[in-house]
Amino acid sequence: MPLRDHFRPVRGRWDALHGGWPMMIATDLNRRLPSPYSAAPRVHIGALEVDIAAFDPDWAPDGNPVVTGSVDDPAFAPQAAFDWTPPEPTATIVADLPLIDEYEVRVYDTANGLLVAAIELVSPANKDRPESRGAFVTKCATLLRRRVCVTIVDVVTNRSSNLFGELLALMGQAGELPASTGPLYAATCRRIGGEVHPRFDTWSHRLVLGQPLPTLPLWLGEQLVVPLDLEVSYEETCHNLNLA
Repeated sequence: MPLRDHFRPVRGRWDALHGGWPMMIATDLNRRLPSPYSAAPRVHIGALEVDIAAFDPDWAPDGNPVVTGSVDDPAFAPQAAFDWTPPEPTATIVADLPLIDEYEVRVYDTANGLLVAAIELVSPANKDRPESRGAFVTKCATLLRRRVCVTIVDVVTNRSSNLFGELLALMGQAGELPASTGPLYAATCRRIGGEVHPRFDTWSHRLVLGQPLPTLPLWLGEQLVVPLDLEVSYEETCHNLNLA
């Protein structure tokens, strides 16, 4: 089935596609993944978050139990635990930190609690400003340096920036984009090898409106790979959400 243009007024509803596609990708992958691997969708709009956090309600910096009660209660004295006043800042800078839209699927080795692969769906906001593009590309590069396989899928037709090309440049692979990559693309990247001479492998496909989507390799390890069938999950998403 053909790739549609979900970013033109006639079609619209790109957010429906991006909101639903990660679930369909995760569902399809979980049919293919061997034990103990598992895929889960993650959609987060314009905000930063901590994936995993631990909090001990009985801990205080001085090792004593935290005093609980109303802030209006004289017995409640937070300064007893934090009897320290910080100095004035040495500088205050007005900064416009980009908030990252995240439409992704993460694949974990549940036996070891390791993230092994991430599938990133590019949104218009990811391609909007240099700061947003930089945040997206840096996130992907950080995952690759941790030896997490990264797949980028860009079906955004109303922005022209190529984040895959910017990622290649950041990873020291500057030059012309592969001939198989166009304005719309799907690409899998991974880093393997030793720390001294690592290798950066990519598999990229040009996406064309009216043509089916490709199947990409999704690496769970240096020798373990499963197919990422984008066409199956895309068509299931369009069908379920009535995206003609």
